[in-house]
Amino acid sequence: MADSLQDQLRKAGLVNEKKLKKAQRVKHAEEMERKAHGATSDDPVVAAQRARAEKAKRDKALNEERDRQANLKALAAQVRQLIELNRQPRDKTADVAFNFKDGRAIKKLFVTKRHQGHLVNGQLAIVKLGDSYELVPTAVAQKIRARDPDTVVVCNDAVEAKADAQKTDAEDPYANYKIPDDLDW
Repeated sequence: MADSLQDQLRKAGLVNEKKLKKAQRVKHAEEMERKAHGATSDDPVVAAQRARAEKAKRDKALNEERDRQANLKALAAQVRQLIELNRQPRDKTADVAFNFKDGRAIKKLFVTKRHQGHLVNGQLAIVKLGDSYELVPTAVAQKIRARDPDTVVVCNDAVEAKADAQKTDAEDPYANYKIPDDLDW
């Protein structure tokens, strides 16, 4: 049988026993280190596994982002549909200016006296649809607020409006004086 490479090198006189034992110790130390710390980065199998794991992680993050974007689009479509199906018809002869705050800007919406009363009493709410504003019932505004709170601009609660009116009546020194109905400010 053929001798090993080490035996052949020793017989040829190129290597002595001391150098062979040192080479074996170094080789054994490398193997032990590899076992203790895992495979080295030179190992192509480990590098391929690591690359697959990183790709799976990136793909998962991209899928989560895509799902989040799809959910946002679906919520926006639901809000738009709720507004379009439940908006109150606007009268072209609306002559009462209803001022409200949208962010930092004061906006004005012309409504009828009936709509103004409903807005103040909390029966109607103002929501933003694109660049315009629409009137919707308060129940619909609550559904919209659950999906996108920034869309609802004005939504007075009916309970708060009644409590404010009662509190004002009790504290008002002019409560005994009747205000004419035809008085506009």
